[in-house]
Amino acid sequence: MSVALKTAIDAWHAKYVEGGLLPCALTLIMQEGEVLALRTAGTADVDRGIACRRETVFRIFSMTKPVTAAAAMSMVDEGLVSLDDLVSDYIPSFVDLTVNSSADPARLEPRPARRPMTIRHLLTHTSGLTYGGEPGVVPGLYDEKATNFGADDGPLAQVVDRLAAIPLLFDPGERWHYSVSMDVLGRVLEVVDDEPLDRVLTRRVTDPVGMADTVFRVEERHLPRLAGLYECTTTGFAAVSPDAGYPGEGPTTTLSGGAGLLSTAEDYARFAEMLRRGGEIDGQRVLSTSSVEAMKRNQLAGDIASCGEPTFSETATRGVGFGLGGSVVIDPTVTEWPSVLGEYAWGGYASTAFLVDPVRQCVAVFLTQLIPSSRYPGIRKGLRDIIARFVPPLH
Repeated sequence: MSVALKTAIDAWHAKYVEGGLLPCALTLIMQEGEVLALRTAGTADVDRGIACRRETVFRIFSMTKPVTAAAAMSMVDEGLVSLDDLVSDYIPSFVDLTVNSSADPARLEPRPARRPMTIRHLLTHTSGLTYGGEPGVVPGLYDEKATNFGADDGPLAQVVDRLAAIPLLFDPGERWHYSVSMDVLGRVLEVVDDEPLDRVLTRRVTDPVGMADTVFRVEERHLPRLAGLYECTTTGFAAVSPDAGYPGEGPTTTLSGGAGLLSTAEDYARFAEMLRRGGEIDGQRVLSTSSVEAMKRNQLAGDIASCGEPTFSETATRGVGFGLGGSVVIDPTVTEWPSVLGEYAWGGYASTAFLVDPVRQCVAVFLTQLIPSSRYPGIRKGLRDIIARFVPPLH
């Protein structure tokens, strides 16, 4: 099995890397805590000629979200936070929220929100928030007011106050829509623990799990193994400037709980393994079993397709619900890729992905550095194809 799995991963990597589609690729698959395959290919930093290695540091973008969710659930375990607490209990500027009531997304007609926003709404992307860069007047205000939680948008306290003044797309709880919700949650965590988000995540998640290279700010020790961030051009890969507002070597004034972390494959695999084990790793309990079960249980009334969006980014959403911080497969018979009931997963803007498979008792992490993730929609399906073919279910 191991030889066939490694051969399949190498061929899959070659398709993208030797084919000139990705600068690099790293896949790590573990089953019951044992490494089945850790394969690398390509160049992590094209300009410096640094090969992709197991210790390479990647920007994981939205794979930050499950880590932030785990920190929130550790507060739930301690009785510091309830999922149905009002966000305004922690961020006063969220008391009088408004919603854009115009049927024309290009027009702004604010009205008072019909219900308050809760912590659960943030964790499930049912808050009514959105991202900038999308069509319409409301996302345009995110760009204008610098509320996309870029690396240099300012302290979280200031960014969330600016955000609170922008109308929501819909009333909280009405439907699913991907958004900066986890960034707002990051500010809630700061308020609860009375310390910056980086210290919250370090104390509550990354230190207990053993994720020594998972950080918001690149340290000197990381620079020799930091991957470059790239976009595709007609002539190859173009490095994204540090001034673009993404995590990396530039200044970091905004600690984004939605997209700000950098990590390594082995660090993130440890996090995924902690979730697979129900909140424990190496004898250390990080989360209660009930909190992990809540993260991996669908929190929507149906799948994402019926509760918001039939396609999200590069992926069809039939049969896929949403838990706390990540997606959950609720009907494998209708998903458009090989899947199992209860698979918990998510990905990042630079084409990265991870999953926790409860049937095979395996975790998988795929890392590269190409934006946007919608450039090659087959990557995440390809990872699942390999797992379905070469990692047998455990009985």
